[in-house]
Amino acid sequence: MPKGPISNFIDHHYRHFNAAGLKDAAHGYAAHLDAGNKMLVTLAGAMSTAELGLSLAEMIRQDKVHAIVCTGANLEEDVFNLVAHEFYERIPNYRDLTPEDEVALLERHMNRVTDTCIPEHEAMRRLEKAVLEEWVAADKAGQSFFPHEFMYKLLKSGKLEEYYQIPVENSWLYAAMQKDLPIFVPGWEDSTMGNIFAAHVIEGDVKNVHTVRSGIEYMVELAQWYTEVTKDSSMGFFQIGGGIAGDFPICVVPMLHQDLQRDSVPLWGYFCQISDSTTSYGSYSGAVPNEKITWGKLGIDTPKYVIESDATIVAPLIFAYVLGW
Repeated sequence: MPKGPISNFIDHHYRHFNAAGLKDAAHGYAAHLDAGNKMLVTLAGAMSTAELGLSLAEMIRQDKVHAIVCTGANLEEDVFNLVAHEFYERIPNYRDLTPEDEVALLERHMNRVTDTCIPEHEAMRRLEKAVLEEWVAADKAGQSFFPHEFMYKLLKSGKLEEYYQIPVENSWLYAAMQKDLPIFVPGWEDSTMGNIFAAHVIEGDVKNVHTVRSGIEYMVELAQWYTEVTKDSSMGFFQIGGGIAGDFPICVVPMLHQDLQRDSVPLWGYFCQISDSTTSYGSYSGAVPNEKITWGKLGIDTPKYVIESDATIVAPLIFAYVLGW
């Protein structure tokens, strides 16, 4: 693939330290795909609010990503941005805010994520109204779906189209919906929509709490998917941040080996983590990749990369390199 200006810049200037780690990881990602293999990407933090969709959506469209594991926050915040982008507010001096300043934002229903405020009414309540209709319809029909499946149904229905405020090409979830990309969302209840769903169960609007399927069911689906896909290709693991988005899926391999005795299932074939978590005090997010060998997740020969930096800077650069930009 011909290289564009970003790729050439990285190749020429990124020679040492975290810069070299970034370049090595990008080379490894591209080589993994060039060998006919596949890649799973995990999203922690607030990558959707950071508008990672600007590059991730194209990665999905060009088959550079074959599955996503994300927090409930990243699942919903991509839709928040899609339907309420013009109402967001950026606060460059967020480090200088006083507690009183924060209260003023609360009173305006502006939920702050570092330097960006998500508007409750235009984003969260707008999505709530639409997705509640899907929850109630499924509940009455005795059906149940995963959180991402409800989002897919909502995007396919066009119910929110009148509110779109960015090009759909910049929404990674919209691109995933078009590809019917496998998505796994562990701990979805720890999200705004998860909290709202619980509230509607308490109020009785949704009768069956199992209308939205659980994290254990996601693990079962992930195990079946991984077993099938890795019959003829190696699966890579590209981890953005730490937390449950990374911890949950990487455990599927030792579960398959140790608990299901599927010894023929291969280990993860590539591993890269972008994180600013330090290696100390039992931190899993900051653990070096070799520690994962002891848990049966990675092998001695698995290409391993750690980039200790800000994922909002690093991830788009690696994606740009893989895309040949």
